[in-house]
Amino acid sequence: MTHIAMPAVDEAVIGRRDEIVAGLVAILGAEHVIATEDERRAYETDALTAYRAVPLAVVLPGSTEEVSKVLAFLNGTGAKVIARGAGTSLSGGALPSEDAVVLGLARLNRIVDIDYANRVARVQTGVTNVNITNAVAGQGFFYAPDPSSQLACTIGGNIAMNSGGAHCLKYGVTTNNILGLRMVMLDGTIVDIGGSECDAAGYDLLGLVIGSEGQLGVVTEATVRILRAAEGARPMLMGFDSAESAGACVAAIIGSGIIPVAIEYMDRPAIKVCEAFAHAGYPLDVEALLIIEVEGSEAEIADLIARITGIAEAFKPSTLRISQSATESAAIWKGRKSAFGAMGRIADYMCMDGVIPTSRLPEVLSRITAICEGYGLAVANIFHAGDGNLHPLVLYDMNDPEQLEKAELAGGDILKVCVEVGGCLTGEHGVGIEKRELMSEQFTQVDLDQQMQVKSVFDPGWKLNPAKVFPLEGRPAVSA
Repeated sequence: MTHIAMPAVDEAVIGRRDEIVAGLVAILGAEHVIATEDERRAYETDALTAYRAVPLAVVLPGSTEEVSKVLAFLNGTGAKVIARGAGTSLSGGALPSEDAVVLGLARLNRIVDIDYANRVARVQTGVTNVNITNAVAGQGFFYAPDPSSQLACTIGGNIAMNSGGAHCLKYGVTTNNILGLRMVMLDGTIVDIGGSECDAAGYDLLGLVIGSEGQLGVVTEATVRILRAAEGARPMLMGFDSAESAGACVAAIIGSGIIPVAIEYMDRPAIKVCEAFAHAGYPLDVEALLIIEVEGSEAEIADLIARITGIAEAFKPSTLRISQSATESAAIWKGRKSAFGAMGRIADYMCMDGVIPTSRLPEVLSRITAICEGYGLAVANIFHAGDGNLHPLVLYDMNDPEQLEKAELAGGDILKVCVEVGGCLTGEHGVGIEKRELMSEQFTQVDLDQQMQVKSVFDPGWKLNPAKVFPLEGRPAVSA
């Protein structure tokens, strides 16, 4: 029995399913409405696979105008609406309910315009993260945020959760790389927020919408920054005999004022699994591994590597290897980018997501190990060490309900530690259902009330992704 509760479903809405499906078919045509139970079941969960529910229906609109018509219709039915990108959410952000219609972004997959002179691109939000870079790489540009799921995840999902990635240490997360959005409100109203300029007129609402987890509206288009690629980049590997030494080394590098493109961390269990999958040449005799990448001209790269190596000497790395070729660099990153999938070959896991001050890394890593050992569970740590965005993988057997509950409790304790040391509950995965009941660890009820008031302005009936983000207790009363 899992311990994350879900709100009661509206049986009256479920009873009107045929009527609602007929209305959706009238708008989109039968080919873009998924109504049979077998086909709907494909949308019953996201990457938080411990939870699932077959939605009322699934719709696949192909334009902003179709999204508007669908939402305006659903607004009068009482059905909830769950926007869904690629379903890669690790916090249950795209988890549906039986009285909800899933609005999939898959057909909103066009890159509308690329403006190299002003370094922006306008894209529909069903475009996958990596395909923005693929579209502009030929001209020497790239889109900076790069979640590990970038081959699959969509810009819409990235906007909902304010996703980051390995290279966000230097270039920032999604909110730092978006200039404008087109969003459809629940009543069908289409609004434009921001624009293609650095400072658009009017209130700056981008920061409100980015990271709002689909609770304020459905974003259908985004204007993103594209950046000129650096002259070159080179990763290096550093192995350490203890997690504490690796963590202290990260804190020292950041404390020195050096900002590499990325600093990624793996512990021994993760190193072993990733090396077996990618054959990247990771050292197998160390307790912790750092992947540190720097970029620039050859002179800049050499200078940064020398300075970082000098800082690391105080922490006695047992292995230090600098990539010597593009092939070697690709292999190093292949191991890191495929880490979560590779870990799934040996165990079920819950991938946690919290942020801490980098100065507290050694202490927090020790406490994570102690927490998981206390529940009789193993843990593998793979995360963005440079900005303190932790991703402990709590290993368990999904077929054992007791282990699942222990994994959830261990994950909750880890997130409480993150808040305790001055961090926060999420760096890039969002709150979803996973961290919903932990929000009171970070926010007072006054804080939560203010946030919920904002949601109520955009969504008075709480129909947009309503089971997520806010604790079930203490929510405002809303009319059906």
